[in-house]
Amino acid sequence: MILKQRRSLYLLISVLAFAILSIVGISASIAQADSNEKPKVTIVATGGTIAGEASSRASFTSYRAGSIPMDEMLEYIQPEISEHVDVDVIQFGNSGSGGYTLEEFHELTLVVEDALEEADGVVVTSGTDTMEEFAYWLDLTVQSQKPVVMTGAMRPWSSEGEMVLGADGPANLYNSILLAGSQSTFCFGTVLMLNDEIHAAKDVTKADTYRMDTFESPNNGPLGFIDGTNISTDRAPARVQSCGDLDEWMTPFDMTEVEADDLARTEIVYTYQNAGGEAITAFAEAGVDGIVTAGTGAGGISSAQRAAQNDAIENHDVVFATSSRTGAGNVYGGRDQIIAANDLIPQKARILLTLGLTYAPDNTEQVAEWFHTIGNPQFNASNVDNDDEYPTWQNNAIYVAGDRVWYDDVLYEAKWWTVNEIPSESGEWDVWKVVESEVTAS
Repeated sequence: MILKQRRSLYLLISVLAFAILSIVGISASIAQADSNEKPKVTIVATGGTIAGEASSRASFTSYRAGSIPMDEMLEYIQPEISEHVDVDVIQFGNSGSGGYTLEEFHELTLVVEDALEEADGVVVTSGTDTMEEFAYWLDLTVQSQKPVVMTGAMRPWSSEGEMVLGADGPANLYNSILLAGSQSTFCFGTVLMLNDEIHAAKDVTKADTYRMDTFESPNNGPLGFIDGTNISTDRAPARVQSCGDLDEWMTPFDMTEVEADDLARTEIVYTYQNAGGEAITAFAEAGVDGIVTAGTGAGGISSAQRAAQNDAIENHDVVFATSSRTGAGNVYGGRDQIIAANDLIPQKARILLTLGLTYAPDNTEQVAEWFHTIGNPQFNASNVDNDDEYPTWQNNAIYVAGDRVWYDDVLYEAKWWTVNEIPSESGEWDVWKVVESEVTAS
């Protein structure tokens, strides 16, 4: 298997990278690199506005996306980019981001992984409309710790061979290549880079229809910034904690183990005032495997939708993920075949639900566990094997995923963030689980 071949190759690099990434502030300057050998970066181009042909140089909204080949675009940032990085191009496609299917996402993952066999990093260009879904898919499926950077543009590239006035594409492309080559996001998973900002794939979302600073990470903010050749990362995704353990760092969603037509079918249903349940019923009768509800507030849905949801579970074996339409914040709880999506926005909850039901189609408990771990990773300085006594559970204390506590002579482990939830009162789908361990209280 490709995955097994990679693990021995990356393990030593992973340990060294983890030691570097453990520093709170990470700063890279490509101009000061010690090595005489330039890093190699592969661009995997899929089209989008960044490859758009405008009707005039002053037209920012009238253009044809996915019209210009990446080879031509790369020439525009030469020779400057070649002073720092060796670049090659794979033209995966050339269309708007919304035109791609999940089956093509499956192929895209394999193309990125193949490129990373030789390249030090990969830049994937796409349209911005569904870029956050592209990014999260790659974050969950690419089985390599090397940098993967998504980028694009809010304005088209050119008009009849002349650059569009104020086009953001050239700078975004240049900065993304520098970022991938710098190795500053090694072990971060996939990141998104636009408008000089670096965002985690899990956190980022498009927040405006036209503004060039459209991408935001509402819950956590950006990972860092790019200023010229200076790359600063002020924080990192929680998965960097596992950088030295490749098996733990990897997700189970290896695309070499499934065919594209094996992917589960999932849909999203939006909630609003007095919403009917017909959409849920129609999807269930159409044979979908899972449905994400974009609920009000902390995930609420209407009474009609609730009735349709119960019928879909009982009569069609549909699995649900409960998310919020608010765009930020967490959804907790869950029961039976209803999984809490935590802080995943609906479109990203759908990506994880698709993968979860593909790899564990008859195991809702496993899918729920992936939502609470892979979908909601937490920094946890206490999750280290040692001989210290685990603490006794305390009311008002905050615990995160992996924290262990004693309560009534039973050792419990938190599955996600929690406060004021008594361990002994947790059910199968609640936050605390009993640890099967020989650790004993002192």
